Amino acid sequence: MKIVVIGGTGLIGSQVVHQLQQAGHEAIAASPNTGVNTLTGEGLKEVLQGAQAVVDVSNSPSFADEPVMHFFKTSNENLLPAAKAAGVLHHIALSVVGTQKLQASGYFRAKQVQEDMIKASGIPYTIVHATQFFEFAGGITQMSLEGDTVVLPDANIQPIASRDVAAFVAATALAAPANKILEIGGPEKFNMTAWIRQYMQATHKTYEAVSDAGALYSGAPLETDTLAPEAAVYLGPTKYADWISLPENQR
Repeated sequence: MKIVVIGGTGLIGSQVVHQLQQAGHEAIAASPNTGVNTLTGEGLKEVLQGAQAVVDVSNSPSFADEPVMHFFKTSNENLLPAAKAAGVLHHIALSVVGTQKLQASGYFRAKQVQEDMIKASGIPYTIVHATQFFEFAGGITQMSLEGDTVVLPDANIQPIASRDVAAFVAATALAAPANKILEIGGPEKFNMTAWIRQYMQATHKTYEAVSDAGALYSGAPLETDTLAPEAAVYLGPTKYADWISLPENQR
């Protein structure tokens, strides 16, 4: 089976490509550095020829409101018609748990536009809503830093290992289209501050981490469980404490 992975050289995409290839499929990593650019349309017609499925795990290089909207809107204006013309039978896209509740954020507004375009494309689809990856703890720490204090929303988070996300996405690419959103998450729910404290302890960072009910996440307010799945179809098996204790090159 030929499967084109848009964003196939990134954190999730490279793992999806590897897993599909290990299973004997023709998985193609499609990204600007392999000659495929969804923003310009370059290489799309050629790479999609003969593909039964497309997996889109690409992400915007900028999360600022205008660039991120341009990225997801323009990319899908190019990708979806090209996939339909090529006769692709299943379009799989990776998105984020809580997207529909986070529309105060420019990033999540752009992700919602992407999801709406996929649903309207006429191509059978599956949208995978994943929780935040374990690998994002450092980025969340940095974006929440105020002086020497990490100020976090007083909300829950149910993070998942990227390898578990990749395993689910790869399996989804081989399954029949669900034509709906499937939610996935990690095996444990944490208060966000407790999770970041665990990350900082493991990585020897000395910031203070505090909860603030008014703190925003990517520009949007959170309810207690906005970032947790409501009806997960899969919970990754990897526990955070086990993952963070591994050498960095084994995570």
